[in-house]
Amino acid sequence: MIPSILIVEDDLTFSTMLKTWLGKKGFDVETAGTCAKARKQITSKEFSLILSDLRLPDQDGMQLLTWMRELDINTPFIMMTSYGEIQNAVTAMKLGATDYVKKPVQPDELLKKINEALESQTRVKPSQQKEKKKENSAETYANNFLEGESEAARQLFSYVNLVAPTQMSVLINGASGTGKEYVAHRIHQLSKRNEKPFIAIDCGSIPKDLAASEFFGHVKGSFTGALTDKTGAFEEANGGTLFLDEIGNLSYEVQVQLLRALQERRVRKIGSTKEIQVDVRLICATNENLKEAISKGTFREDLYHRINEFTLRMPSLKERQEDILLFANFFLDQANKELDKDLIGFDAAASSMLQKYEWPGNLRQLKNIVKRATLLAKGDFISPNELGEEISEKKETDSTPLIFGSSLNKEETEKQLIINALKQTGNNKSKAATLLGIDRKTLYNKLKHYDIPQ
Repeated sequence: MIPSILIVEDDLTFSTMLKTWLGKKGFDVETAGTCAKARKQITSKEFSLILSDLRLPDQDGMQLLTWMRELDINTPFIMMTSYGEIQNAVTAMKLGATDYVKKPVQPDELLKKINEALESQTRVKPSQQKEKKKENSAETYANNFLEGESEAARQLFSYVNLVAPTQMSVLINGASGTGKEYVAHRIHQLSKRNEKPFIAIDCGSIPKDLAASEFFGHVKGSFTGALTDKTGAFEEANGGTLFLDEIGNLSYEVQVQLLRALQERRVRKIGSTKEIQVDVRLICATNENLKEAISKGTFREDLYHRINEFTLRMPSLKERQEDILLFANFFLDQANKELDKDLIGFDAAASSMLQKYEWPGNLRQLKNIVKRATLLAKGDFISPNELGEEISEKKETDSTPLIFGSSLNKEETEKQLIINALKQTGNNKSKAATLLGIDRKTLYNKLKHYDIPQ
């Protein structure tokens, strides 16, 4: 069997060069330019080895590696780093990387490391890997999500347990940050399709003219920019579960195409005359009122009934008062592990502050606040000082705070927080931005504003 390699690299020229060279060496090679694309490919195909750059546009290679190991995907992983990032390479090895190689890459050295990694992997029987992955599936989920103990949580997950074993399509309604994708993944794990792919698509991020390609795929040369064949989400999820997040954002034309695919259970790649039969279970999520969208004529009623055989409503965090401190400590445990810290918990004042706040950003906001507080804390407990004015001022309407805000009297605190994040992540700006709860462009603007050396 020809060994398959996935190259995760956003430099298209370098990625193409590596793919061509490794192809000549007898490998079956695919490429991905982002972590999100790599995750989709890894969950839909078993690769012999992953070769990933450390720095990527959306996340970094270490986050991809951590995600794989948490899911018990033990594919050999080689990290590519620049000369000044050797410390990060050492960290990657601690996280489970097989090896690392410095840029500029020396072909002979890379080939040697690839062969060594593949040889070590053959010593572990595939059957043993599959069995271990199956045994740890429930444990992996438990380590990455907390259901909660409130009445709202108990009711939600009683419905999840009820609908999961069926083939019914599920519509999850809830505000942003309430954990809709976690629930969708839980339904998949409890279903009879749990050994098949779970493919998640963010409908709000798909450009209108590329939506058909994203869902159904295309053949090389079918339109300008179609340089290779592409497998669509329906085909990737065949036999498993397709999760469409924020489905209300799809254009009317794309809704028509989606409805046809669901009704006929067949898809056709753009530029192809061949139809592919698909069997997917559909789970959709939205933070919009789709019934209002139907009355306005922006969402098809027939599609609504097709995707809504069973509805789940996600409670907001403020409806789950008993769960707030449970989640805060759960996120603290995650932050301790990620930031290599050992905080014990929250002091009494901080705990009270967390419970009184309205949490307009729900679980996502709580997770970001706890992670930033963990980074700032110098003692054993997180205090109100580390939680910041965003919480203490109880701003119920501002759900998108930037770090600690942008008023002049907070600038020094914000600048210090950015500096601390850069130190903690070894000057990795992608990871620092994730840690601070902002995007990379905003971080670069802040670095320039505060004249922080880059």
